[in-house]
Amino acid sequence: MSTFSQSQPSECSDWRDCTAQFKSQCLLVGFPLVGITDVLSPPRYAQFESWLERGFAGSMSYLSNRKEAYRNATNILDGCQRIVMLGIPYSKSIDELEASEANHGKVARYASGIIDYHDLIRDRLKLLRRWLEIRYPNGAFRGIVDTAPLLEREFASLAGIGWIGKNTLLLTRTHGSYFFLAALLTDLPLVADTPFESDHCGTCRACLDACPTQAFPEAHILDASRCISFLTIEHRGTIDPELQSQVGEWLFGCDVCQEVCPWNRRPTPEIDSMLKARSEHHRLSLASLLTMSPEAFRIRFRHTPLSRTRWEGMVRNAAMVAGNTQRADLRGVLQLLAEATESDSIRSAAQEAIKKIDQRSLTNDRSHSQKSSPIVCSRLFVAYRL
Repeated sequence: MSTFSQSQPSECSDWRDCTAQFKSQCLLVGFPLVGITDVLSPPRYAQFESWLERGFAGSMSYLSNRKEAYRNATNILDGCQRIVMLGIPYSKSIDELEASEANHGKVARYASGIIDYHDLIRDRLKLLRRWLEIRYPNGAFRGIVDTAPLLEREFASLAGIGWIGKNTLLLTRTHGSYFFLAALLTDLPLVADTPFESDHCGTCRACLDACPTQAFPEAHILDASRCISFLTIEHRGTIDPELQSQVGEWLFGCDVCQEVCPWNRRPTPEIDSMLKARSEHHRLSLASLLTMSPEAFRIRFRHTPLSRTRWEGMVRNAAMVAGNTQRADLRGVLQLLAEATESDSIRSAAQEAIKKIDQRSLTNDRSHSQKSSPIVCSRLFVAYRL
């Protein structure tokens, strides 16, 4: 990383006007949400440290390993003076979905588009950065999306985009919480926006109460170790059987706390066609996933967010969902995985799934027997009377 001098580029005589031009370019490039902050140290850094100390990061040890880097944005860009927060909305709804998809597992909406959103956002950040470099050749710039130690949601609130909801997601009046965040750091003295200081969640607890795994010990605090998104994407290895049952039909990620949020009931703003959720991507065949080879997984998902969970994680997740939905038709495949796989996480998930399927079969047999008994007794009683 290069070190830039504190002297500012002289290509702009009125930074208010130059900031307005820059924001217009952000919209043209494809970032309908844009805000700027001159606050470089997150005010709630102490809460972030406390969150880590309480073990709420789960197995995401990389957060603790570089927690000091989160303390100030200058750790990302030397000489940084402004953080530009940018947002792109994605679909709130799925086309042609749900009722006929009983044999499939669910994928979070953000990962249900045609391409990996990281690629789309990086391309737009490059365009924006190039626009700035031409006008301010002495300036310093760095665009990031999910790759640097930056508390994006807090800085987005400081940049005036929205407020952090009780489910820890950033919310806006116009887009709810269904949007991606990115950032562009610079040493240019762009005019900062007013922080978003109000909270519009009120007394609502819908997101907290709806969480299947009760991952919110309190409002605005997420225990990631219990979050379905963390368990199905970030967590490597075996998942506690109790939590496996609570994952439900989610193969990759979870939208529950967003689905119940009143701010997400408003009509969806115009969505980029590449980010529109598609039913064929929102639900995936459990049978195909359980029998998919690592190479087939790589080919099918390499340009999508689903590659994040890796082959082992996806097969593990498919086994969990098969058990939770009690897919008796997949018992044979699950048995083969339980006996032949070298993966402890897949074996555990397959074994738990088989238990659930067998338990349901046993329950059905008992129910059938109990329903038959009164008929037999009735016939015997009639025969006795005769």
